[in-house]
Amino acid sequence: MRVSVVHDYVTQRGGAERVVLAMLEAFPRAPLYTSLYEPDRTFPGFRDADVIAMPMNRFVPLRRWHRLAFPLLAQAFSRLEVPGDVVVCSSSGWSHAARSTGRKIVYCHTPARWLYQPDRYLRRRRGPASAALALLRPRLLEWDRRAAASAHRYLANSSEVGSRIRSLYGVEAEVLPPPPALEPGPERPVAALEPGFFLCVSRLLPYKNVDAVVRAFRALPDERLVIVGSGPEHRRLVAEAATNVRFLLSVTDEELRWLYRACAAHISASYEDFGLTPLEAASFGRPSAVLRFGGFLDTVVEGETGAFFDEPDQDSIRAAVAEVRGRAWDEDVLRAHADRFSTTRFVQRLREIVQAEAEAAG
Repeated sequence: MRVSVVHDYVTQRGGAERVVLAMLEAFPRAPLYTSLYEPDRTFPGFRDADVIAMPMNRFVPLRRWHRLAFPLLAQAFSRLEVPGDVVVCSSSGWSHAARSTGRKIVYCHTPARWLYQPDRYLRRRRGPASAALALLRPRLLEWDRRAAASAHRYLANSSEVGSRIRSLYGVEAEVLPPPPALEPGPERPVAALEPGFFLCVSRLLPYKNVDAVVRAFRALPDERLVIVGSGPEHRRLVAEAATNVRFLLSVTDEELRWLYRACAAHISASYEDFGLTPLEAASFGRPSAVLRFGGFLDTVVEGETGAFFDEPDQDSIRAAVAEVRGRAWDEDVLRAHADRFSTTRFVQRLREIVQAEAEAAG
């Protein structure tokens, strides 16, 4: 059985990229097709993969700022022909349009946020991205639904995303939660950082609401916040942050493990489709304070593995911080919860699904 994997672009370190690495663990001989590949900006594990990038990858600015490729990606993926008895498309809005010579499975991280949730995704900020989206959106909506209809099977990473797939595409998708890809292992301390801080691991994008967390900690001078991640919001967030907030643009996996182990709790105000970071925190015995939304409802058990707040605003976040600080958390319960989302379970179920599709093709 020949299996191929497709992903939108491999130019950053995010939850979707960790899922692709788990897919390649399930099918270690599978080639990975993508639009753009920048090895220095994503996880080292991709260096061991057979990554096949599109011709546009020759243009260095696109690899470094993949949003510049936005007007090109729909047509590029529509023309991409991927060989294999089964093709697994890891999609947040683009790769599901790839053509397959065999059966096509779409693993949907979310139907494109920029297409179906533009106000939330861009937070009404004006700029080239919003202008391009307004111009292209009617044609992209039609293109996106045709691409979705070309799949033989849809998988969703959470109940929230499964509901969106049903509503937008009229397709029932099995929920296959991704694993917490960062599990306990070698650790390396981060210099000049004492344990006991709150940890936010997030790309710095508008819909992640990191600014709300930063504002909350301005009013919590006795607490410390460490933010791990990069993105277009970085400069603005640094300007808004108080002295009790520290930004780490890039860390190794060893350093990130130490950060999870050394933190008091993980925190996120993001409109998240799955909610991977609370599972990573739980695997290190740490609770989370998160927005009561989307995938977090699948990955956080209130009162057992974390606390919820209802709005991404500083008052709600401050109350959740106080709740997390005021409770005793059972590390064994937290780790057992994370184990329910293990890599082994993900790999086994994905292999079963791919095998079933291969058999359906005869």
